[in-house]
Amino acid sequence: MKLWTKVIYPPLGSPFLLSGHTMLLGSCFADTIGGKMAAAGFNVLVNPFGTLYNPASLLSAVERLDSDTMFGLSDCVEMGAQAGRICSFEHHTSFARETAEEFLENANARLLEARAFWKCCDRVILTLGTSFVWYAGGKPVSNCLKRPAGEFTRRMLSVEESAACLDKIIKAHPDKRFMLTVSPIRHLGDGAHANSVSKARLLLAADGCSGADYFPAFEILNDELRDYRFYADDLVHPSNQAVEYIWEAFLDGCTDPGEREMIEQNEKAARLKAHRKILSGDLTTLQA
Repeated sequence: MKLWTKVIYPPLGSPFLLSGHTMLLGSCFADTIGGKMAAAGFNVLVNPFGTLYNPASLLSAVERLDSDTMFGLSDCVEMGAQAGRICSFEHHTSFARETAEEFLENANARLLEARAFWKCCDRVILTLGTSFVWYAGGKPVSNCLKRPAGEFTRRMLSVEESAACLDKIIKAHPDKRFMLTVSPIRHLGDGAHANSVSKARLLLAADGCSGADYFPAFEILNDELRDYRFYADDLVHPSNQAVEYIWEAFLDGCTDPGEREMIEQNEKAARLKAHRKILSGDLTTLQA
């Protein structure tokens, strides 16, 4: 009896190597997989601007990495909701600081680090979360920073617009090998139908991009696992079990079999280190 549909994913002809350099940009699913790669011993840099959800914001981030322009006072924005913190429309709110000077110091330090890594990295993973984009002054924003909705306009990118953003990134960097993936995380703020349309446009845009690999994270969760028990309590994010399942699929299809033993050893060491850190924290609490 066949009780579920297996997602067929042929192994990459050019796998990810421990000796390589990989940058991951995109939604929080990029953070998750990037963290798994780091624990496995891969040389990675993940979301130097924080999470980015749509193709237009990904393009803006790459253009910032390619330029020589640093962040300045004109980029500083006071967050809304009386947060009393400063950030920019190109960053996730985790970058927010109490003063513009503190924000710029941190943001520019991360930018310089990311530019150096970007120049030498040979692999890039772009994770697409949604087709919806917020605009301020005609420019896409990565985060609205809790400011009033009336300051922004919002629309869904067409398939062609998303594909154009991705193509522009890929074609401008022939020295890098790109992988695209659509995040399985559900964006339900506009309802289930809008989420489906948004994801469908991303899938079509990714399918139309030549010169990039594709990893079926979205398909694995929705077509192979296909059950709410593989979601976290919020019914939006994949559960830890689902993440592990998708990670195993990534290892099987995207890494060198000859490095699998070393990857497993690195993962074991990372788990042991994390366990010791937890124990150390508990001991510190008890002593306090």
